[in-house]
Amino acid sequence: MVLAERIQQVAASPTLGLDAKAKALKASGVDIISFGVGEPDFDTPAHVKAAGIKAIENNFTRYTAVEGIPELRNAIVEKFARDNQLTYTADQIVVNCGGKHTIYNLAQVLFQAGDEVIIPAPYWVSYPPMVVLTGATPVIIPTLESSGFKVTAAELSRAITSKTKAIILNSPSNPTGAVYTHSELEALAEVLLKNDIWIISDDIYEKIIFDGMKFFNIANIHEELKPRTIIAHGVAKTYAMTGWRIGYMAAPKEIAAAVAKLQSQSTSNPCSISQKAAVAALSGPQDSVDVMVSAFDQRRRYLVENLNRIEGVHCLTPGGAFYVFPNVSAYYGRTLNDRKINSSTDLSDYLLEEAKIAVVPGSAFGDDSCVRLSYAISMEDNQRGLQRMAEALGRLR
Repeated sequence: MVLAERIQQVAASPTLGLDAKAKALKASGVDIISFGVGEPDFDTPAHVKAAGIKAIENNFTRYTAVEGIPELRNAIVEKFARDNQLTYTADQIVVNCGGKHTIYNLAQVLFQAGDEVIIPAPYWVSYPPMVVLTGATPVIIPTLESSGFKVTAAELSRAITSKTKAIILNSPSNPTGAVYTHSELEALAEVLLKNDIWIISDDIYEKIIFDGMKFFNIANIHEELKPRTIIAHGVAKTYAMTGWRIGYMAAPKEIAAAVAKLQSQSTSNPCSISQKAAVAALSGPQDSVDVMVSAFDQRRRYLVENLNRIEGVHCLTPGGAFYVFPNVSAYYGRTLNDRKINSSTDLSDYLLEEAKIAVVPGSAFGDDSCVRLSYAISMEDNQRGLQRMAEALGRLR
């Protein structure tokens, strides 16, 4: 059997693969602490679960409009007006089967062979494969720790060519937690105003932000960029609803209509029950978000402080999301019992086998000098896991 060439050009998601491996070890009785998958360890808020239960009890279990129920699309319009001072109409909103599905759909309707799509690195693992699956070419801009892992206006300007179709911006970032400030987005906007390309703004971690920082979308910076900006969002991270699978986008009407057409031929509508729960999440009490972010902040501070105490490890303080991205390259070239560490993949495998902790190699995100740890696990597990990491690294010579 010969599979289609497109699927042979991409690999399975390394984060989900690692999570599956860690869960399999745990199921076999191994005490694994997983810093791997980006999933809040909090319960979905009670009023959101109640809305889902009520939907089932009311037999709201049939097909809905492909683009999402009007109630949810209107709630999303209100969310953008309330939280982001951005005005949309319901026909600019499409609800998808998770945030990943949102970006996949956008790639499918926007990109094709001959197009280039700019992706700053470190990047979320699925951006490049999604571009490749359309026949387009990902153009990676490596960013530096010294710039806070954020792309500069000069770097962006150099990467744009006559083939550039879009740029994907993610703030707060997975995996680095980097948050673009108003002035940093202004500088990027000046470049983008001179070039007619799409901007996909992945805002999935919008509410998970620290140190009094304020979230900005590039559409807030220049009104002229709003018609070329598509916002990808969802309820998974903010409301601990990863399994409910609800993402959404705000886009120009023609893009929204194209995505709805594509979705009509692929998944059809998102889960009816989950849509009702998402209405409750977006329109109901938001106090659970503050509780979760406060806990994440405590864990973030603990990990950054103690990672930087490990000899040879350097970790920037993330401004948002729930990840740290420490530089561990000082351990490359070291060995234990004839086992040599040459890369972030080698180190991640070593930590899983020797320390019984799961971290994701930075190579999956386009930066082999680092590994990613998600602190969306209990403080106790963060503490135990970091102690194991320090001890295992200390055995390398």
